Amino acid sequence: MNINKEMITDISGVNPRKCMKCGKCSATCPAFDAMDYHPHQFVDMVENGRIEALMQSKSIWNCLSCMACVQRCPRSVEPGKLVEAIRLAVIRQQGMNHLSEEAIPELLDPELPQQAIVSAFRKYKR
Repeated sequence: MNINKEMITDISGVNPRKCMKCGKCSATCPAFDAMDYHPHQFVDMVENGRIEALMQSKSIWNCLSCMACVQRCPRSVEPGKLVEAIRLAVIRQQGMNHLSEEAIPELLDPELPQQAIVSAFRKYKR
């Protein structure tokens, strides 16, 4: 399966051309330090068709899916939805999940919010 820009924009419903590259999405991202591509860079890469690099990125798995970037964007570009679309494309291409139910108990931290566990199932299940 060849994943391209049009597929990602169709899956996400996002128009990356609306981005004015202000960086407000990246400034509000709580996972900023853990990402190799930040939300504003992610949008730019989708717009320029650099999908393969994004699919290899650790950013798609480090994104918290908190959608703070979506709320902060003055142009309603919704970078978080692009991250979700790339993640979904990777899962579909691999034909498997990034996280299995069996692996979750050993990954649990006593201070991990319950919302993170629910989010993990939503992010990593088909």
